[in-house]
Amino acid sequence: MSLGLTALELARIQFAFTVSFHIIFPATSIGLACFLAMLEWKWLRTQNPIYKDLFKYWIKIFAVAFAMGVVSGVVMAYQFGTNWSEFSRIAGSVTGPLLTYEVMSAFFLEAGFLGIMLFGWGRVGPKAHFFATLMVAIGTCISMFWILSSNSWMQTPQGFSIENGIIVPTDWWAIVFNPSFPYRFAHMAAAAFLVSSLLVVGTAAWHLIKGRRDELVKKSFSMGLWMVLVTSCLQVVIGDNHGLNTLEHQPAKLAAIEGHWETNRDHGMPLLLFALPNMETESNDLEIGIPNLGSLILTHSVDGEVKGLKDFAAEDRPNALIVFWSFRIMVGLGMLMVLLSLTALWLRKKGVLYESSWFHRFALIMGPTGYIALLAGWVTTEVGRQPWVVYGVIRTKDGLSHTVTADQVGLSLIIFVLVYTVVFGAGIYYMLRLIKLGPAFSTPLDAVQDTGPGHFKTPLRPLSAVEESIETTDPSAQNSKEKPHD
Repeated sequence: MSLGLTALELARIQFAFTVSFHIIFPATSIGLACFLAMLEWKWLRTQNPIYKDLFKYWIKIFAVAFAMGVVSGVVMAYQFGTNWSEFSRIAGSVTGPLLTYEVMSAFFLEAGFLGIMLFGWGRVGPKAHFFATLMVAIGTCISMFWILSSNSWMQTPQGFSIENGIIVPTDWWAIVFNPSFPYRFAHMAAAAFLVSSLLVVGTAAWHLIKGRRDELVKKSFSMGLWMVLVTSCLQVVIGDNHGLNTLEHQPAKLAAIEGHWETNRDHGMPLLLFALPNMETESNDLEIGIPNLGSLILTHSVDGEVKGLKDFAAEDRPNALIVFWSFRIMVGLGMLMVLLSLTALWLRKKGVLYESSWFHRFALIMGPTGYIALLAGWVTTEVGRQPWVVYGVIRTKDGLSHTVTADQVGLSLIIFVLVYTVVFGAGIYYMLRLIKLGPAFSTPLDAVQDTGPGHFKTPLRPLSAVEESIETTDPSAQNSKEKPHD
């Protein structure tokens, strides 16, 4: 079952596979939780039932994403004890407490208020329900805080000493707020908001293409596009500062991102738009770039010096081909997001935002790009850190469990692929069906009536918040009885 690969290679593939599945769900729930808090706040302030109906719709998709995020996160964590026990033994005194803080602060906060948020309509007052929604939104952000702190420490470690081969914390403030943490936290937060806002925009675009022009669809489209405008433009600024931080603290990663082999000591570094980095020949087989622009962006000088990959030992270099292209996928999609939002701004000014079918198709295509850019960004981050699991301190190969074999990891990887395909494939299909149904006008959510024994049942699980039969409901018929709202 080794598939011709070593235990180290298979363990890395397995972790990459599970974390790639996992990250899309927390990113969705982080953004949607904040979106739901905004919708409920708008409803409390204006009493416009449009916001309430949108809340009722998007909380179903949030519930599915949240449930799958929890399950995939628990499964992923077990690998620290199975495949990566040496990493846990050496660095567990730092990463263990950080993950514990995440559970004790964020997860307990989310769990404490999630039930009220999902099932509290008509059982608690409107302000109490909004408070619960706000706590869940804050909890998702706190969770992101601790996870990003742990990951950032692995990228730019500080605040520790090594005693008998074990990492010992000496300054928790330095560990939590390590040099790359502020940039990574801001970058991930903006990415999560982009993921969810593009999901909202793509969903609304689908229904606009299908001919719906009611206020539910138009309001979703409008609010989502405003969020894309703010976060995509903000992400450009954050990303630039993050790049400068990477140049300072992880120069080998930065050189791989830029496909930069030779240190430019007497001339400016070009910004390569296209290249095929070759790790064997230590050069680019083909490259197209803009002279001096790389130096200008990274050093703010047209002839600023940037270290090349050849300044680092061959065994300390990340795979430049993977990192170069994953970074450009992320940045390229980010530029398309900016283009989407600016085009929407222009169409708003002309008053044809909801009638431009070509733009609706563009928005629909852009719907899933938030997830693609998110995954490409994480590939850049994690592959760019190699060959270190804790940058400059522990090599990835030294974090692997001594007793695990290639056959064992290969078998578990195959099982993971099969189970994830079925379980999370079904979950994603479920979300897509809900998206296809779209938001619908409804009776007030707090008008919960018990008309007899067995008529009303309180759901016991997050997924139970989704009430519709997604197999039999006709999306076109669902809104046939729409009623206008003021």
